[in-house]
Amino acid sequence: MSQTFSSLANPNYRIWFVGGLVSNIGGWMARTAQAWLVLVVLTDGNAQALGYQTAAIFLPGLLLSPVAGTVADRFPKRSILLVSCTVGMLSAALLAGLTITGRVELWHVFALSFVDGLAMAFDNPARQAFVSEIVSFEDLPNAISLNSASFNAARLLGPGIGGALIAVVGTGWVIAANVVAFAAMTVALLSMRTNLLHPARPTGGKAGGFVAGLRYVRSRPDLMALLTVGLAVGGLGFNYNISNAVMATQAFARGAGDYGIVGSSMGIGALAAALWSARRGRPRLRHVLMGMAGYTVFNLFAALSGSFWLFVVLQIPVGFFTITALVTGNSLLQTATAPQMRGRVMALWGLMIMGVAPLVSPLVGWLGDQLGPRATILFGVVCVGIIFVALTATIMHNDRIRVRLDWHKRAPWMRIERLITQDIPELKR
Repeated sequence: MSQTFSSLANPNYRIWFVGGLVSNIGGWMARTAQAWLVLVVLTDGNAQALGYQTAAIFLPGLLLSPVAGTVADRFPKRSILLVSCTVGMLSAALLAGLTITGRVELWHVFALSFVDGLAMAFDNPARQAFVSEIVSFEDLPNAISLNSASFNAARLLGPGIGGALIAVVGTGWVIAANVVAFAAMTVALLSMRTNLLHPARPTGGKAGGFVAGLRYVRSRPDLMALLTVGLAVGGLGFNYNISNAVMATQAFARGAGDYGIVGSSMGIGALAAALWSARRGRPRLRHVLMGMAGYTVFNLFAALSGSFWLFVVLQIPVGFFTITALVTGNSLLQTATAPQMRGRVMALWGLMIMGVAPLVSPLVGWLGDQLGPRATILFGVVCVGIIFVALTATIMHNDRIRVRLDWHKRAPWMRIERLITQDIPELKR
């Protein structure tokens, strides 16, 4: 099997991958339908309401990340995932039923989004860390990249299918696809062969607490740098559920089908980035910084584009560079973290990329209402651009290097990477 798909040689990972792909497609269809429900069906293009709905999803993650990370390190991760899938399935069924019967109100969407957020808060650190229990350490970067490929293949297919089906069968039936998505993941988890799993030893007492996890991260400047990347690109820059919706419906006056095309176009670039990450093997900091720079440049072009189809085409490089930064950062973080700390560290990663959404999403929605839809993109451009410059300058200063015009083969990047690999013997192999 080729290097790109090497993790699929593991039978448990094949089950996980297929279940995740089905689950992710249904999830993206449901996200598209929920955004349409809030922005078009229940309000008259109120971007701030969509921001509040996004905040309701991610607020539990902001509040519960310390607890969720500790739970992921203390209890079997597969059991945590089965519980979270069950809660998500029931929530999706209720929202679909309310929408199909015409009884849905905005507060229903907010309340059930909060319930989804509760499940996600415990699901995310357990899901991220569980991959390391399915595959060997050597295959972990490849498996993380293939997980992202699954997620972004779904991003490619889900919004387009969801947008088309909204026009054909209605919003409620598209939301109902999420019930099937959660069921697929549940079946996959139950189908795994437990004798092929290699779970990390559960921690307990003070060693298993969140404070111990914070001390661990604070002692590792390499992990702090990677978490900063997660905050920049994932937490402050990843506002596409708002920006794509308002750009399609308000800046370009397009319908549900074209809105789905925007998400699918981004999925093309994101899928390419994930497959490239899987193929190249060893993750490197240079790819993280390249992703941040590409995000800033191409999102700026997208915000200023005057044509809908130019905006759609620009989503391909936007998706590519966004996912390059996030997937590589995730891989570096997991391979650099001790197994008994992985749940808590990944909870911090989740806090950085999703936990700040309750604060950021309403602000982005407000900017869209006050300054126009393009401001929802420019917010991320400014934030990621500033943090990219600051992070690069900090790394270069701490590593005692200077930018030179004679960029010899790999030399500047190798010296920058020394900071992030000096305490990671696994990355030096």
